[in-house]
Amino acid sequence: MKVNIHKHNNTEIPEKLRVIGRPPQQLFVAGLPLNDWIEAPKLAVVGSRKMSAYGAYVTEKLVRSIAQSGVVIISGLAYGVDAAAHRAALEVDGRTVAVLPTPIDNIYPAAHLNLAMQILKSGSLVSEYQAGAPVYKANFTDRNRLVAGLADILLITEAAVNSGSLHTARHMLELGKTVMAVPGNINSPGSEGCNNLIKSGAVAVTDVSDIFFALGLHSPKAQKRVLRGDERQMQIYDLIAQGISDQETLALSVKADGALVASALTGLEINGYIKPLGAGHWTINN
Repeated sequence: MKVNIHKHNNTEIPEKLRVIGRPPQQLFVAGLPLNDWIEAPKLAVVGSRKMSAYGAYVTEKLVRSIAQSGVVIISGLAYGVDAAAHRAALEVDGRTVAVLPTPIDNIYPAAHLNLAMQILKSGSLVSEYQAGAPVYKANFTDRNRLVAGLADILLITEAAVNSGSLHTARHMLELGKTVMAVPGNINSPGSEGCNNLIKSGAVAVTDVSDIFFALGLHSPKAQKRVLRGDERQMQIYDLIAQGISDQETLALSVKADGALVASALTGLEINGYIKPLGAGHWTINN
């Protein structure tokens, strides 16, 4: 794996990172060279490591639309929202950048090694730590300042009140950059962090056009998908499109027994309209 090294003392570190608190003295980049994406519009997407089905749905839906338009998706390769954002960008052949808390030769978490290898094909892995350097607990919060420095806008799709993603939001605000958050159920602890951010002035995101506007880009017109199916399938598809992903809740909503709903879901999946998220949850297959 070829790794390019950028050093602060010879101004190879991009200006975006030279103005942050404690700018990195060196930067290691594998995959696409830094110059291939540093001037492109960039959206950082972070959030809960223990992502709910709702968090997975909104992360994938928003990132897919944004990445398809050429915006670079930046995240931290962590479990939950980070990994979902990277994967959603890759699924639409978009560019994504993973900022690591470890050297590039020591992917963390190890379970995401394959994801890191996929990112290298069309994006970049970025670290401020040289090969073989020890890994400290502080690395994981230090990474957040690099994510904030590289990104133009920050989107938090799901976060609890003490989520580490709020640390990234703080860095963004210190840099005078826009923080956006997806509102969630007021009874869900997993959305408390996002809801608090919105109350504090973060921009609420309810549609992908909100993100395009914040980036100063024109939102592409979405092509309406024509659904061909029976009445029950159409009802269930519409509910999933509204964010209701749980199979049991879907059954209650359409007033049908589990077997009939399971059959309708299978038909929708076979025809490519929906796809499973696991644990009895579904999402639209865009």
